[in-house]
Amino acid sequence: MPSQNDNGDQGGPWGRTPASDAEELIRQGQERLKQLIPNAGGAKGIILLAALALAALGGWTAYYTVPSDSVAVVQRFGKYLKDVPPGLHFKLPLGIDEATVVPVKRQLKQEFGFSTPGSRDPYQTPRPRDEKRETQMVTGDLNAALVEWVVQYRISDPAKFLFEVREPSETLRYVSESVMREVVGDRTVDEVITIGRQEIETEALTKMQALSTKYAMGISIDQVQLKNINPPLPVQESFNEVNQAQQEKEKLINEARRDYNKVIPLAEGEKDQRIREADGYRLKRINEAEGDVARFSALLAEYQKAPEVTRRRIYLETMEAVMPGIRSKIVIDEQARSILPLLNLDGQKGDRP
Repeated sequence: MPSQNDNGDQGGPWGRTPASDAEELIRQGQERLKQLIPNAGGAKGIILLAALALAALGGWTAYYTVPSDSVAVVQRFGKYLKDVPPGLHFKLPLGIDEATVVPVKRQLKQEFGFSTPGSRDPYQTPRPRDEKRETQMVTGDLNAALVEWVVQYRISDPAKFLFEVREPSETLRYVSESVMREVVGDRTVDEVITIGRQEIETEALTKMQALSTKYAMGISIDQVQLKNINPPLPVQESFNEVNQAQQEKEKLINEARRDYNKVIPLAEGEKDQRIREADGYRLKRINEAEGDVARFSALLAEYQKAPEVTRRRIYLETMEAVMPGIRSKIVIDEQARSILPLLNLDGQKGDRP
């Protein structure tokens, strides 16, 4: 049903023309009519004034304007009649039809654990006595956490929003708090504060939308966003020290990984290079040995065909390779008994024969 606004007048949560303004207009109209009809007296004058006042009131209450971001829900004698799009419209006056403006294209929000100054929606911010209480939650590992979050939503079905639930905005606050406590209670305090924020937001959005649909609230949840998540004040200093220690641990691990990635690939590269060099040297020695074997096998085959010729050829080839490296040569007769007479033993030290 339509709720009362902050001034106590009967109307929707986003306001209609207050009754006091209509009464003031009627009173001003009566005064002007009295000035226009000064001689009217008795019952006829009163009836004429009442008729004119009633006509003015009917004309005043017969039209209304719907903003571009809203629709109007029209009720006739309190029964839902239709939804009216934005623009200037007319209705049956004198309270027969009532039009409640609902901002269906505006994104609304509810804040939990903190308040934004200047908000006009009474259900956007928590009551002062609930602001601290609704942030206190118990995590899955039996630790405590202070969770602040924001729910952004739109009114998808104005009729359900106004008539299916008595206070849909307040009900949404209860639903949001219940879901967030359930989701946080399924995770450890480290997940809630650090790595699990995105998962919590997604799961909470899904569950809030499911409950809103189940309760026929006419609300579509757009986003659930976690704000500040802190441990309770008595343990906040110790918790910060633990976080600093974990950050230092991650820093040292990252530095070790950096050094590992710098040294290990270099060592592996040197290892591969040594292995390739060893393989090359192995192939070289094998090929050289196989070449020597082939050469000696060929010499053996030639030697077996003509031993003397082969022996002399080998001797000559060997001498041809050795003799150029000899600086002094002495040729003696085969019948000489000694070579001492041929040596210049009296020569100066360092002289060569």
